[in-house]
Amino acid sequence: MSKSNPSSSWIAQFKPGDRVEVSFDDPGFRGSWFAGTVIRREAKNPNRYIVEYDQLYEDEFGEKLLQETLDWIQLRPPPPPEKKKKVQFKFGDKVEAFHSDGWWEGAITAEHSGGKFAVFLRGSKEQIVFEEKDLRLPVQWVKGKWEPRFEQVQREKERNVSTSLNRFINMQRSLEKTGTRPSKVAKRESSSEPKADSNCPKEVMKFTQGIQVEVTTEDDGFKGAWFAATIIEPSGEDEYLIEYKTLTNDDDTEFLREDIRACNIRPCPPEITVVDGFEVMDEVDAYYNEAWWVGVIAKILINCNYVVYFK
Repeated sequence: MSKSNPSSSWIAQFKPGDRVEVSFDDPGFRGSWFAGTVIRREAKNPNRYIVEYDQLYEDEFGEKLLQETLDWIQLRPPPPPEKKKKVQFKFGDKVEAFHSDGWWEGAITAEHSGGKFAVFLRGSKEQIVFEEKDLRLPVQWVKGKWEPRFEQVQREKERNVSTSLNRFINMQRSLEKTGTRPSKVAKRESSSEPKADSNCPKEVMKFTQGIQVEVTTEDDGFKGAWFAATIIEPSGEDEYLIEYKTLTNDDDTEFLREDIRACNIRPCPPEITVVDGFEVMDEVDAYYNEAWWVGVIAKILINCNYVVYFK
């Protein structure tokens, strides 16, 4: 099986009898770790070791344990035991699951009753249901030291921001009750953008017939949502007849048209490429139910997915 390229000049040292876990880069095996024991160091190359696996065999009858000569970069000691406090796994957690005689990197995709979890395995591209006892948090062995478990770091970050997020949510709810607005509630507040407000400003943006825009409304349940639309024609002083691009009339025979005040209309925002992703507490527009809704990143999940709080 192929090996990974070392990323530094540091080289791990193992002795005969040391317990290890072995990783592979072969297709179908990436992200897996198999337990074994170091037999000896290779005579011609001191950075390679002969390892005997615990549960992999040379033959299909399981009579002789498999031995392989492996590069040091493929080996690590067994991870330290979990803390005595029981780990509470949840949807979106990155985990390692015991499957086919090894530990495989994956992510929890569903929570089932009875302490079971559906896990998508990155290497084999399978989704399998595991009992909690067959899961552990992922670890990293870097230059002879165990780095903090990924999920522990993530949970610590969540704890650090949870107080701020709860304050933000409570503030928003309080503002809804009192009818007041904060001067600044998130990172991306922009005074140049048209805002949905109960009183339109004296000077508003002018729009021409046929231009593509986004519109918002003050109706209950739709505040903070921006819908794609087209300007049909002016319908009054600082007011336009628009046609929605995703909303239809009651019998779904044609797209809905409405008169909208100019202060509740904005040009379509430019396309912005996000390179590094979003951070917790970032204010974002999230596409949901045929509209872009203003929200706040509440949690970062796997594969560039996010939990967004809508006020």
